[in-house]
Amino acid sequence: MSEWKEISLEKVAEVNPTERLPKGTLAKKIAMEILQPFTKKIVSYTIEEYSGGTKFRNGDTIVARITPSLENGKTAFVDILDEDEIAFGSTEFIVLREKAGESDKQFLYYLSISPDFRDVAILSMTGSSGRQRVQTDVVKQHLFLLPSLPEQRAIASVLSSLDDKIDLLHRQNATLEKMAETLFREWFVEKGNPEWEERPLSEFGQIICGKTPSKKKPEYFDGEYPFIKIPDMHGKTFVFDTQDSLSEEGFLSQKNKALPAKSINVSCIATVGLVTMNAFPSQTNQQINSVIPDDEYRYYLYCEMKNSYDILHAMASGGTATLNLNTGNFSKIPVLQPDGETIDRFNEIVSPMFDKVFENQTQIRTLTALRDTLLPKLMSGEVRVKNFEL
Repeated sequence: MSEWKEISLEKVAEVNPTERLPKGTLAKKIAMEILQPFTKKIVSYTIEEYSGGTKFRNGDTIVARITPSLENGKTAFVDILDEDEIAFGSTEFIVLREKAGESDKQFLYYLSISPDFRDVAILSMTGSSGRQRVQTDVVKQHLFLLPSLPEQRAIASVLSSLDDKIDLLHRQNATLEKMAETLFREWFVEKGNPEWEERPLSEFGQIICGKTPSKKKPEYFDGEYPFIKIPDMHGKTFVFDTQDSLSEEGFLSQKNKALPAKSINVSCIATVGLVTMNAFPSQTNQQINSVIPDDEYRYYLYCEMKNSYDILHAMASGGTATLNLNTGNFSKIPVLQPDGETIDRFNEIVSPMFDKVFENQTQIRTLTALRDTLLPKLMSGEVRVKNFEL
């Protein structure tokens, strides 16, 4: 540790470096909502005319500085641009860029997601409730222990190898799910048998509308059972982890709301049309309707709900910000009932795909936990990387 030195971030990194992008220029835009919580990779972008916002290039780290995006882990490493290409995004990003000979770009990303950096930044937020921001000077003056440049690269290499594997598994899952959905559309939408009859969704399984247990009983919460809310559903096929959980007492207090593993959950209030399956026995809040499906229809119904976004919205009532698809109408969603032979063949093909997605998500959780355990230890020097060149 003797060769590590305490230093302020602005000494070894450019904070909000200046870039030129004329107004009206078509450029890639990375909106805040595109960033996935605690995910290094940027998954998508839009092409828009530049009229203002934070500018950055490949190799930069973009860090959300506003609540709740910072707390929710909206930090990413930019690697989706061409050489010398400039992109832009929210004015609520802080940009970190390496200084040649002083810092490594990948190391700066891991510094920005380390608990030490995040805790200081979150505690320093100022402003009105709901619009609090980290001040740029706090970031610039952040003090930390800096290893030599070779050790920075070695630390970043260890952590990047885990993130690369996580990203590979995410991409494999996206491919598998797309294959299943494509097969569903081909068999049941484009080439569906005209003799198949429509049945209400309720005839394919039990419909459950979630409910929040009494908040007056704290003993109902912070236990082993996932309690799914809409924010837990974004970008998930299977929901493993949730922000809130129920104790056994809380779970049993409304056991009629219990969902066996691999039930189908559909968001039905405000944000309508997210579809997931719960990985473990769970419950949801009242913004989610779920189907405990008959086994043979599980993946058929999952794909059907994913394919029914427009129908779900059309059936929901209320203004654009307060859409509400109540349980009664949800239960009546018309669903084609294919013949048993076709369903069996469909399951034969797609069940191994979803089993692999489940297995991959399990591995992602393991790798993420390993990365999150190693990160503060490597960044503080508690754990050292061997065999790096000085």
